[in-house]
Amino acid sequence: MKKVSLETKILGLVLSLSLFLILLLTTSFSYMEGRQIAKDKGKLALELSRTISFMPTVTEAFESENPARTIQPIAEKIRKETGAEFIVVGNKEGIRYSHPLASEIGKRMKGGDNDRALKNGEYYVSEAAGSLGLSIRGKSPIFDKDGKIIGIVSVGFLVNDVRAQIFKDLSKEMIVSLVAIMISIVGSYMLARSIRKDTLGLEPFEIANLYKEKNAVLHSVKEGILAIDQNGLITSMNQPAKKLLDIKEPVRHLNVDGLFPSTYLYEVLKSGEPQVDKEISWKDKSVIVNCTPIFDSEGVSGVVASFRDRTEIEEMVNTLSEVKMHSEDLRAQTHEFTNKLYVLSGLIQLGEYDEAIDMIQSETSELYSLNRVVFEQIKDTKVQALLLGKIGKASEKKIPFEIDSQSYLEKLQDHIKLSQLTLILGNIIDNALEAVSGMDEPLVKFFATDIGNDMVFEVSDNGKGIPENDIAFIFDRGFTSKTSGNPSGYGLSNADHVVKELGGIIEVQSEEENTVFTVYLPKEQTGGKEC
Repeated sequence: MKKVSLETKILGLVLSLSLFLILLLTTSFSYMEGRQIAKDKGKLALELSRTISFMPTVTEAFESENPARTIQPIAEKIRKETGAEFIVVGNKEGIRYSHPLASEIGKRMKGGDNDRALKNGEYYVSEAAGSLGLSIRGKSPIFDKDGKIIGIVSVGFLVNDVRAQIFKDLSKEMIVSLVAIMISIVGSYMLARSIRKDTLGLEPFEIANLYKEKNAVLHSVKEGILAIDQNGLITSMNQPAKKLLDIKEPVRHLNVDGLFPSTYLYEVLKSGEPQVDKEISWKDKSVIVNCTPIFDSEGVSGVVASFRDRTEIEEMVNTLSEVKMHSEDLRAQTHEFTNKLYVLSGLIQLGEYDEAIDMIQSETSELYSLNRVVFEQIKDTKVQALLLGKIGKASEKKIPFEIDSQSYLEKLQDHIKLSQLTLILGNIIDNALEAVSGMDEPLVKFFATDIGNDMVFEVSDNGKGIPENDIAFIFDRGFTSKTSGNPSGYGLSNADHVVKELGGIIEVQSEEENTVFTVYLPKEQTGGKEC
């Protein structure tokens, strides 16, 4: 079905309404004017007939032998001067003494509307058909000196003449109506153009589609989105924004102050310059905000702010760190295994079969000891995968990595994810490997048990230890004791954060050539603690 344009709709609606109103007003005015003209003509006819009935010359003429000789000239003169269609004077029997047509004098008056005047002496207006046609008449009785009714005066205006006057006046009104219609056409066209300009040339159905799409996009994105106008009033806010800011009630047209830190929003409104990656604190959350101005022909008309919880960004960074860590571990295992294959290949090519067999047996014995603990006593695949990666990494760095033979661990509960485990144990083991790097006899040990209500993981190394003054700060974000490589200060902070989320704790004990990190994780999910 073809859609009608907004401009056509406005023109059609305004013109239809204008035509209807003009027609209604013209009809009403014509009807009222017609009634008023008829009323005025009747009133004029009655006044003329009354005046003539009181004229002494007329009343005295009734006593003469030929009243028509006196009355006819007077009646005709008055008729011509007043514009009346006829002035008829008759006696008590209705015989005419005057008439516009001389041939009608002496004949009986027509219309049958004289009784009220001749019998009751009333003055009145009537409408009846006479010798000249349908007319509006003013009727007045004529009294003699004794007060007796001796005749009647009838003054009339033809109804056709009244209608002709009405149509004449109506033609003038039609000119005004046509002017009004032309003004309506121009006005409706200008209104349609103005509305089309305000809607950027879009039709209503296009605006409706854009609104639906905007709502769908607004609520589908994960980031919180908030828009305000130039007065700081909220024009839109999506569900992620309400969830992040803990807002449940409708906020449209409310002032942004108090609902959200608005400093950067007002700065953008004032300057028109976007604000990118600004960190603000809101209640107990750290939020990253991006503010972009909205421009119109007059300048900045509003601001759109997108924001998200910093912890989500940190989780993404941590996930990337996990991927990088796993990649490095796999590379280490591949590199170490490739080196050993090259050595074996060389020994076989040189005919040193005994040494090749000794090497295989030595490697097998060492791997069997580790694998027996990893695969038989550590029954959780997530921990197994993590330990195998770290064994390969330690082997590449030529650092002995021992797993305590007394270690025993059942499958972990489902609420402990691999990503969380990697952040905790991966960071602690990596720190231990770095701590013993460069030592004469480096050694890293790992122990795990789930006896009791907690799972316990212990990582120890024989590095230089942690200075006593630094122990209180090692879990603070950004703190690091590294002076080389690529220190970030986030590893232990992330580990501590995740441990607290799982409702556990990390303990650290450090002496010279002996540092022990112990992690306690409850077996049952507790909901964690605030960090």
